[in-house]
Amino acid sequence: MAESSFSKAASTAASYYDSNDADRFYAEIWGGEDIHIGLYIAETEPIATASRRTVEALAALIDKQLTGSSNESCTIVDLGSGYGGAARHLCQSPRVNVEAINISAVENTRHRELNRAAGLDRQIQVHNASFEAVPLEDACADVVWSQDAILHSGDRQQVMKEAARLLKPGGVMVMTDPMAADGVPSESLSKILERIHLSDLGSPDRYISWANNVGLQHDVWDERTPMLVRHYSRVRDELQRRHDELKLSISPEYLNTMSAGLEHWVEGGKAGRLCWGLMRFHKPKESIP
Repeated sequence: MAESSFSKAASTAASYYDSNDADRFYAEIWGGEDIHIGLYIAETEPIATASRRTVEALAALIDKQLTGSSNESCTIVDLGSGYGGAARHLCQSPRVNVEAINISAVENTRHRELNRAAGLDRQIQVHNASFEAVPLEDACADVVWSQDAILHSGDRQQVMKEAARLLKPGGVMVMTDPMAADGVPSESLSKILERIHLSDLGSPDRYISWANNVGLQHDVWDERTPMLVRHYSRVRDELQRRHDELKLSISPEYLNTMSAGLEHWVEGGKAGRLCWGLMRFHKPKESIP
């Protein structure tokens, strides 16, 4: 899918993540292979360690699919796969195959390189595509997986519709996403929304409603909002600690803008305007989306 066919929000996200500054920052600071919010045990724990713990926690929500009969394959569609850390973790089981959907050509190139280095390029197929229009057949997935990516969509209801279309009856969707707390108006998040070029964020109630609209049933909401605050604080602190080193490969303008943006996320989380956690939905065996 050419970038020109992406929605405006998806094209904006693709342009951002394809920039050299963003690629260097996320690879060096945010978590390396896992570029999403982490689950922290200690306040100063390495970002990459906490980020991998989130992958493990989300995988625990699909344990039945991952540990099923050794004679059955398990297809996972990863919406917004980034550098593919989750996909490679999930493919530790030889019965798992991942279809990785991601709009950033730069991230996808690195993802494929890491897959080859790990000997997993046959288990993981990386698609340059938007999760608003996934180039896969109906009912092809046992699991739909997404970590901190759907916020970048301009039509999150459409993403949930795609998830329902992709899932086999009895399949599950697991996800995390930085969200507005329920009932919080978009106006109170203006600084964050300006930074990510969006008009609003999802919320737990909105995701549950969007899922219900397409025939998915909600069964887990494990709120971990303090982790959002801790993660953005850790990334901000690491940026400031390594600022002189980072400016040798990342523009000072990008670093300054990122630092200010991270502070807005921290403030929003502390003020109760944001939330984050692990969600799971399932597609009933008799459901037609």
